[in-house]
Amino acid sequence: MRKQIAAANWKMNCTFQEGEKLLDDILGAEIELANHQLAIFAVPYPYLLMTRSEVEEEQNYYVASQNCHHKKSGAYTGEVSAAMLHSMNVNYCVVGHSERREYNGETNAMLAEKVNLCFENFITPIFCCGEPLNIREAGTQNDYVAAQLKESLFHLPADKVKNIVIAYEPIWAIGTGKTASTEQAQEIHQYLRSVIAGQYGEEVANEIPILYGGSVKANNAKELFSCADVDGGLVGGASLVAGDFIEIIKALK
Repeated sequence: MRKQIAAANWKMNCTFQEGEKLLDDILGAEIELANHQLAIFAVPYPYLLMTRSEVEEEQNYYVASQNCHHKKSGAYTGEVSAAMLHSMNVNYCVVGHSERREYNGETNAMLAEKVNLCFENFITPIFCCGEPLNIREAGTQNDYVAAQLKESLFHLPADKVKNIVIAYEPIWAIGTGKTASTEQAQEIHQYLRSVIAGQYGEEVANEIPILYGGSVKANNAKELFSCADVDGGLVGGASLVAGDFIEIIKALK
């Protein structure tokens, strides 16, 4: 079975003390994950070591960075490289979140560089793709997300790409309270998998977890995750509430 993943994206939230308590409360639930299930915490840079320390004794619980720079090193004040993350034993990195694309001008070409650097440093990219409202309303979301995959990932050989995690974000549903219907989620996830299969074959496509990332909540996670091609969620606001994220982890297939 494909990996089923509950990934928390704290974004720019929580003080250090609040983050510690949140992790303690979630881990205190003592959820035993199956071999194919993962819980990942994408936390702000200052909390990476604390989070790694909290989860390193737990089976299938991991820490992720919310970003890395697209250059190996250099005069980039305030930035963090993939090599730095690797040196801290960070296993995952979110790449291309819609907020990074919008507020920081990240392009598909830049994200291809980030993906390369993640793999060079033994970090699994959680690659985000997804369309804004105007694209969805125009009905051109398939072409839009296919271009994101092709321009950022399709330079990779099959043995690399099969190890990636993809997070589909309907940008129109992030933080708005709107959620794609289960039918919409399954349809676009199935399409993404078909695009990958067209380039790399069905065997590779069927190994890649595709997470849903648009207003996943405790009360809709089970229904969303029940879709054949939805392999968990990249969770924003609900990941900041211990009880909610606990229920989301429990909703994994």
